[in-house]
Amino acid sequence: MELRQIEYFVAVAEESHFTRAAKRMRVAQSGLSASIRALERELGAALFLRNTRQVELTTAGEAFLTEARRALSATDAAREAVSAVQGLLRGNLAVGSLQCLHVVHLPKVLAGFLRAHPGLEIQLRHGGSGELVEQVRTGGLDVAFVSGSARVPDGLVAEALAAEPLVLACAPGHPLAGESRISLARLRDERFVDFPADWGARDLADEVLAEAGVERRVALEVTDVHSLLDLVACGLGVALVPQSFSVKTDKVCFLGLDGRPPQWRTVSVTRAAASTAATELLREVAVAKSGRLSVSR
Repeated sequence: MELRQIEYFVAVAEESHFTRAAKRMRVAQSGLSASIRALERELGAALFLRNTRQVELTTAGEAFLTEARRALSATDAAREAVSAVQGLLRGNLAVGSLQCLHVVHLPKVLAGFLRAHPGLEIQLRHGGSGELVEQVRTGGLDVAFVSGSARVPDGLVAEALAAEPLVLACAPGHPLAGESRISLARLRDERFVDFPADWGARDLADEVLAEAGVERRVALEVTDVHSLLDLVACGLGVALVPQSFSVKTDKVCFLGLDGRPPQWRTVSVTRAAASTAATELLREVAVAKSGRLSVSR
């Protein structure tokens, strides 16, 4: 089994199409297809179900994909280790992040990181916490910045980055808007706007309201912060959100919660044997958190 075959297999699996995969890998489709067939013969199992429109992974293919990604990740780590000895940093770094990462300005960190390491290829993906953690586990991501409420399976390492209280977001005309602090019990009859299930903020809000004995109905679900705040501003519902959301708009009222407000925590997640590039990025994030945002060398 050759590394090239594994790379071709992962490309086809991710593109669900031989032509797109060949274009991505910059090879002839016939050569890529022949390499996949040779791999299937060696493994003694079909890896893809093929039709005229797309290809799908077989059960064997799904099992192989997880290990193939790990193998490629290990290969990248080995290359990085050699580069590190030579004072270089090369290869690929796949980063996952929540849409709004208040801990640090990630675009600035990544821009400085790329200037410092021009031989590195960086990929960035947004998503829900559970989805991003799973991609780290399977080798699709090297590091992810997610909610502290996300379940982190064995083999991964979560490091706390920051914590902030949850607050209530409501429209300026809402009956509660004139108050500075409220109890969760007063939200029993409210209509909520929130993110989909498995997103960190949604999971935390579900948990704290359930503990307070509040059964809520989420009438509107969105996948980005600005849409959520726009819906709240128009009076379509209220939302429990991290306090840092308050800097994003002046069209919404943000109220503190009585007692000890539940904390929204942000963590970084990597595999136990993190790549050199991922470890270096986390160091730069720590530098940026301390107030020194420049990461150029």
